[in-house]
Parts: sequence; structure tokens; C-alpha cells
Amino acid sequence: MSSDTSIGIIDIGSNSIRLVIYEINALGAYRVVSEHKDSARLSERIGYDGILHSKDIISIVPILSHYALLCKVHEVQTVRAVATAAIRNANNSAEIVRVLEGQTGLSIEVLSGTEEARYGYVGVVNSIDIRDGLIIDIGGGSTEVTLLRDRKLLHSVSFPFGAVNTTRQFMKNENLTEQEIVDIRQMVQVAISDHPWITDSPNLPMIGLGGTIRTLGKMSQKRSKYSLQLAHNYVLKPGELNAFLTLLSSLPIEKRKKIDGLSKERADIMVPGLIILDTLFEAAGASGCIISGSGLRDGLFYETLDPKHPIKPDVLEASIHNLLLLHPNAAEKHVRHVDKFATQLYEKLSARSELEEQNQRYMHTAALLHRIGASVHYYQYLKHTQYMMAWSRIDGLSHREIVICSFIATYKTKSRTHQQILAYKDLLAESDEALIVMLGTLLKLAIALDHSETQPVQELQLTQTETTLTLKLLCVHNPIMELKELGAIGKEFEKVWGLKLKIQAGVFSKK
Repeated sequence: MSSDTSIGIIDIGSNSIRLVIYEINALGAYRVVSEHKDSARLSERIGYDGILHSKDIISIVPILSHYALLCKVHEVQTVRAVATAAIRNANNSAEIVRVLEGQTGLSIEVLSGTEEARYGYVGVVNSIDIRDGLIIDIGGGSTEVTLLRDRKLLHSVSFPFGAVNTTRQFMKNENLTEQEIVDIRQMVQVAISDHPWITDSPNLPMIGLGGTIRTLGKMSQKRSKYSLQLAHNYVLKPGELNAFLTLLSSLPIEKRKKIDGLSKERADIMVPGLIILDTLFEAAGASGCIISGSGLRDGLFYETLDPKHPIKPDVLEASIHNLLLLHPNAAEKHVRHVDKFATQLYEKLSARSELEEQNQRYMHTAALLHRIGASVHYYQYLKHTQYMMAWSRIDGLSHREIVICSFIATYKTKSRTHQQILAYKDLLAESDEALIVMLGTLLKLAIALDHSETQPVQELQLTQTETTLTLKLLCVHNPIMELKELGAIGKEFEKVWGLKLKIQAGVFSKK
């Protein structure tokens, strides 16, 4: 791409209407620059005759017109507006679309249940490093269930019940009765009985999409005072789903509204949504529940951005690459050079310390992203890097792994690290501090090998004995700054790794 461009996704859902605007820079990197949400409760407005009447159709025109104006203000080149279950299942679906398009100037696609499930799958598989699982998307008017095997969509189904229309159908008073709870569970059980692949795939993680599951994650994080306020890829603790269902079922709506993490506009529909989720969880014999912040809108974006290749082959690599292109001050040539040396050093020394295989991913991630903070300000850029890595959502890593990588990338001293990790003691294991120190020291050594950021060291040859690590540097010009920096960190490296550094440098002409 020669210049910045943007894509707008408008999601006319059964409970809420949302707009997300993505900016794509000249290098092809993307980010969300604007997001808006308005409650609509379309599933609640569908008459018992299955029709969305004129006044209810017209009621959402101001929202859509405002979103169209926002897209114009942001100079959005491509806008995709889609409608899901409420409009899809209405008896006058074609009339609704005709009126909305005429009033707003938008072109509206009505997604089938199969398409809705597929876009949710694309959003998940591009943002969570998972090969097998069940994706559950509970919306206002439908629930999509998708079986994921080896990162491929194997089966999917869209059920015509969601948090809003289930509330409307079953909840006659402020709280559900025991019988109404039984009736909702029975409705879900009958629906899934026609799809044995749901119950025939036990012990798989369940990945949840939609407002019900995101709200569940927020309540969980608030209750535990979770140190990293990232919704995406948050893992619920065992038993939390049922515990929150029991708690909320026992409370009147006014008291539910006071629970941290539960928005007031969702207080009435939360319990029916959780019953649907819990029934599916139990029936599938799921091993756990993961919250995805990526779903339908993200899937639509990926397909619009690259229709021929909407699925990323490697979630982590794609996320790192995108961050590097979003922050070109990260000096990509330099950090890739550092990554090459860090990998080489890790492979040489990993057997000595019995480091686990996934630790190399941490080193790789930290090496490539250690300098992104310079895009905020060069001075004290490590502080900016730590914040950006921890809070920018590195897809393909767990929350614990994100924090570990952020501290490896910005490692200075053992005592400084000890103080920093105290803020994340709920996330990190006891052994993680030692791991951060070891890999952080190794990364400092790799960075020192290109301290001038001019790549004088082209090749590195390593020789290890019981007491020494010899680095033979093959250079294209005098590595005077690198040698000075290597000398400065020698004692620290020896203290952490138990090896004395020996440096040999030779200059050759690169042809």
C-alpha cells in the first residue's frame, strides 16, 4: 500500500449495534482507531408475528446514520455493514434491509447463520494460538457453535436463541423461576441433540464470544483484582461459570447492577445468557473456558483486508510483524539482527540450563519487540516498551507469557526485575523471575552484539566449555561500540549463567 487506508465494520446485532474502524498504514499494518456501541435490543422488538414493525425499524436509523457519518469523517474507504439473527430471522427481513439502506445510504449484508459462525471462527483462529476447541458465540438472538480441529472449521451450527430472545421468551418476572431455568436448559439440550459432534468432542477448551462471555470475564477479573486488564484470551478459573450463574440467579436486577464488571444494560439478560453457556459447557464436557475479544467483526475485517488469505498461518508471528510495522521506530533491521543472535545464543545454552521449548518463543518475541517503545519517545524507551507489550495484546501468547516477554525485553538488573514483577504476582509462577533474569541477560548480550545498530557483526561463532563461552565475531567493519558494551556486561552474564565471556573479533570484507 502506498498510503494509509481504512475499513469500517458495522455489526447490526440482535442486542447492540457496533462500529469498528480499522486503519491500515502504508506498510500494511492495522489497528483499531475508533469503536462505538449502541444498544438496540432488536430481538426484543420483533413482534409475535415475527415482524419488526416500521417504528422499530426507523428507531435504529439515527444510529446507523451516525455510524455512516463517522466513517465519512474518518475517510473510510471500505464500509461493510452486516445484520445478524434479529433481522435474518424476521419475517420481513427484506423490507427491513430496504428501509435501512434507503434511509442511511449503507449497503447491508444479511449474514446466514453459517456465515456468522465462519466469521467468528476467522476472528478466533487469527488471534488465539489454539488448534482444537469449541467456539461458542452467544448473541442477542442466536448462538453459534463451531468445532475447531487442527485450526480448521470442521462443523458449525447456528441456533435461533440468544440472551435477548431467551429472556423475552422465558423470564416472566424480574428473576427466573426454577422451572424457567429448567425450561431454558431443556431448550438448549434439545437443540444440540441433533448435532452429536458437540457432545462427541469432550475435553476441548471452549472459546467464548459475544457480550455474555465478555461480561463474565470482566466480572471475574474485577472480583480477583486481576493485574492485567486484557479481556482477550482470559481464562476463567474452574467453577467460575457456575458460581457466577448461581450468584446472579439469586439477586434481583437492581443488586445485579451493582456487581463490578456487569453493565446495567445487560443485568436483565445476563442470567439467560449464562444458562445457555453453562448448558453447552456441561453437554460438551469442555475442559475450560477462554474468552475471545476477537470474533465476528474481526473476521469480517480479515476477509475484507485479504479476501484470498484471511487465515494467518502463525498467530504469534503475524502479531509481532504487525506491531513492528505499526511502530517503524523499532528499527526492524536492527531487531531482526538481534533476534538472530538471541536465537543462536539460546540454542547453544538452553541444554545447559534445561530450558523448556516454549521459552525460545519468549526470547524471539522479546528480541523483536524490545525497541517498540522508541515510537513513543527514544529516551527511557524500555519503560514504554514494557507498557506497550503488556497492554497492546500480543496474539498467540497467554497473559502470563505476555508479561514474561515484556520483562525479558526490558530487562536491566535482577533487583529491578524483582520489584517490577510484584505487580503481576497473581499471573506469574515463582520460577518465572529466574527465567526472566536468565533470558533477559541473554537478550542484553544479543543487543550488545549490535549496540551501534549498524550490523558490524555479520556472523557469530560460539564455543562453550564448562567455565567459558567464547564469542567469535566475524565483522564487516570495526565493532568498537559492540566490544565496549560486551565488556560492560561480562560480569553480569557470568553471575547469571556461570560462564566467563571471551570475545574474539575479526574484520572481513563482505562481498
